[in-house]
Amino acid sequence: MENIFGHIVSVRGDIVEVEFKVDPPSRHELLFSPQEPNIALEVYSSTEQNTFMCIALSGSDKIFRGAKMQRSGKVLKVPVGQKLLGRVVDLFGNPVDDLGPIQEEDRISIYRDAPVYDQVTLRGEFLETGIKVLDFFTPVRRGGKIGLFGGSGVGKTVLVSELMHNIAVYHKGMSVFAGIGERIREGHELYETLSSSKVLPNVALVFGQMNESAAVRFRVGLTALSLAEHFRDSGKEVLFFIDNIYRFVQAGNELSTLLNTIPSEDGYQATLAGEVGVLQERLVSTQKGTITSIQAIYVPADDITDSGVQAIVPYFDSVVNLSRTVYQEGRHPSVDLLTSSSSLIDPNILGYEHYESVVEAEKLLKRYTSLQRIVSIVGEAELSLEDRIMFHRARKLLNYMTQDLFVVADQSGRSGKYVKRDQVIKDVQSILGGQLDNTPEELLLYIGDLSELKK
Repeated sequence: MENIFGHIVSVRGDIVEVEFKVDPPSRHELLFSPQEPNIALEVYSSTEQNTFMCIALSGSDKIFRGAKMQRSGKVLKVPVGQKLLGRVVDLFGNPVDDLGPIQEEDRISIYRDAPVYDQVTLRGEFLETGIKVLDFFTPVRRGGKIGLFGGSGVGKTVLVSELMHNIAVYHKGMSVFAGIGERIREGHELYETLSSSKVLPNVALVFGQMNESAAVRFRVGLTALSLAEHFRDSGKEVLFFIDNIYRFVQAGNELSTLLNTIPSEDGYQATLAGEVGVLQERLVSTQKGTITSIQAIYVPADDITDSGVQAIVPYFDSVVNLSRTVYQEGRHPSVDLLTSSSSLIDPNILGYEHYESVVEAEKLLKRYTSLQRIVSIVGEAELSLEDRIMFHRARKLLNYMTQDLFVVADQSGRSGKYVKRDQVIKDVQSILGGQLDNTPEELLLYIGDLSELKK
């Protein structure tokens, strides 16, 4: 297109105000500096007829008032294809793993509409993860979404990494990982773990870490999503991991503050629901292929009612709540079994045997919760014989749901375990049926299945 220039009117952090006297740019169009090629702005909104608010995707430290900006006539496009598997890229699709340039097969825009309703398929199939507590209490739908909710330091990233490892190793799945606003150390550890376990060749990693600007953290999820959509539309089964989707919400809030927009509930941006929807509604399975999405969600101050968290919750088929109390008790994964849920708990999907076992297990755990209050006040000796049996039976079930994970084997000194769902159902039925009433409850901690007790 013909060279069309504007100039920068003001700079407020990641928000840059640019004025064009003629031929104004369209939304999402990229603007570049003719003097400084590292500067890239994206048109975000307009304030007046010829004045536009842009977000700085790169080179924000070299931006100044009065600087010339040139229209590109293009939106951000990123490379896609098989060549990105085993590589680590940034928002623009540029490699950051020191393994040389990527041979591009194609480039696509990070902006596209969600598939229309007629194209979306909802599968009633179950995806086995090998993690006992997830497969039994919160099963994952193939082509669905599962959210891992928890405060800081309760094991969200570890669980996401374990899911990626198990599915890649045992199901040979293709994965895309979006690292949004998390620690550089965690990204490096994930890369090393995937590399050492020979899983990396099946995974594409897209990072926009916490040291990046809010604009990068706000857009990097769309880069990873575009890559996952490309694989899906090529007929592949894709696993899409996000760590952490709450950082996407936070980045949008930071940009909203810089734009001086009036905040909504809890101080979040008024556009919160729309921003979350734009990303989540593209994460669907179609007749061409499937995307199974596994997302970690940071819960600020352990407050699950936080508006930013609640804006994300409705999109999930399965909700896994990681509890600080469970974590402090030394039970990992630290899943709160009674507050976690899944829409797959249905006899028509899981089968009658699994469904009945879950219902009975939850009934036992609810009784245990009420008995625990009594025990904390007057002691276990005051319980009736039947209540005492149920109390210890529930503790055995809780201990059985602990598990050694592959991705932390170096730290724990214990090798990880993959347990099939059918075996978990049989083991839970044995515990519920009282077959282990004479077994000390501590023996059930961090075992795979009950056959290990006989060794």
